[in-house]
Order: sequence, then C-alpha cells, then structure tokens
Amino acid sequence: MEIVVCVKPVPDAETRLRAAADGKTLDAEGVKFVLAGYDESAVEQALLLKESIPGSKVHAIAYGPAPRTEEVLRAAIALGCDQATWVDAAGDSSGDPVTAARALAGVLAGVPRDLVLLGKQAGDDESGIVPAALGQLLGVPDFSCVVDLRWDPAGTRFRFQRPVETGVESWAVPTPLVIGLQQAWNDPRTAKLPAILKSRKAPIGRTTPASASAHSLPEKFELPPPRTGARLIEYKTPQEAAEKLVRVLREEAKVFP
Repeated sequence: MEIVVCVKPVPDAETRLRAAADGKTLDAEGVKFVLAGYDESAVEQALLLKESIPGSKVHAIAYGPAPRTEEVLRAAIALGCDQATWVDAAGDSSGDPVTAARALAGVLAGVPRDLVLLGKQAGDDESGIVPAALGQLLGVPDFSCVVDLRWDPAGTRFRFQRPVETGVESWAVPTPLVIGLQQAWNDPRTAKLPAILKSRKAPIGRTTPASASAHSLPEKFELPPPRTGARLIEYKTPQEAAEKLVRVLREEAKVFP
C-alpha cells in the first residue's frame, strides 16, 4: 500500500504572533512552526495503516517556504514516515489553500499513491479546502471529517465513517482516494530521541511547483484586542454568587434585557 500524507507547518499554539510590516501577513520572525492538530492525526493514521498492512510505505509531502516546511517533514520522518518531499513555496507567504492544493496535486500526479491522507483542516486558517480541492485536481473521490479509517483486504477497499448532523455515515471506497481525517485510531505518538537524531540526516526531496497566481490574497492581518482581565465576584453561597453574576451581566455588561 502506497500511502501519502500531506502536512502543513503551522505556528505553535504557545508562540506570540504579530503582523508583518505590510499589515497583511504573519511576521514569521521568531515564530516556532510545528506539525500540529489534525495533521498530527493524519500522520498517526498513516503509520497505523502502514503497521497493519504488510509492505506499506508512507510518503510525507508538504508545501511551504523554508525553513519551516523542512522542519515539519523531518518531524514526520522522526515519527516513522519512510520518505519526504518538500514542495518549495519560496516567495509565497499568502497561505492560499487552493494554491497549495494545486502545488501538491502537481507533485502527487507523479507519485505512487493508493491513499492520500490529510488533516481535515489546517491548524492556522481552518479553511478545510485542501482535501476536496486535491480530490478534484487528481480526479479521485475525496471525503472529509473521516473517522475509523480501516483497510478491508477482502473487499480491497477502505472502510470509514463520517459524522453528520443526522448520525453517522458508513462508507466503503476502493483506491485511489483522498481522505481529510478528523481522528486517528490512537492519539498521535511522540518521536523517540534516536529517531529525531536520525531524521536530521535523512534525505528530503525538493521540488518547485509551476508558478501560478494565488487564488486569493490576504487584505489584512490583525490580532484580536487584548483581554481586559477577569473580574472576581465575592460570595459566601452559590446562590449569592449566581445572583451577583446575573446582576453584573444585566446592569453592567447589558447581556440580559
């Protein structure tokens, strides 16, 4: 089984962010970029499938600028991916998901793949566009918000579920296909130190996508206003606390009529 997992470098949740001088993009200076969120689950699921299907290999691919993209690919190798390819987005700081999908599709067209796995959405823009865009560009079925992804060797197809408003859908789909994963079987694993050290010397393929104008461009990047802090309500009983809170919300915050 040839499994491809696409990942994206995103700012660490603990990193302090600020706008760049142009006021339109993130200032990446001093920002720690990591493999996080649903992409972590996608890598974990890819590795679980590799371990359960004899002869399988996992190929990690990422689109983005230096050095953040190479760093997350080495993190994927340290976790157990067999090889990695960096699709260099030099000069592209827009983070446009359609541009990313086109760049990834251009590389995937020449890569052996039975399954393409991604997180259902990235941890920074939360757009959720790339899995569907990749399916369309590659001309294969695509499904997002997927859980309980399993390989059925007897039926030679993947079986999985998708939570929907009315319940849960069950699917059985032959390869090739694109999956936007919501949750792996297990929580994402942690890389061991020897694997981390080995990943630093692992070869990473590098390619540059055909130049193309961004599908969308940011107009403004700004942080939310700083929090003013919490207000402590003194009370002796739960009933008194509730009464004071309701009074503050009604008379001062004007939340209640």
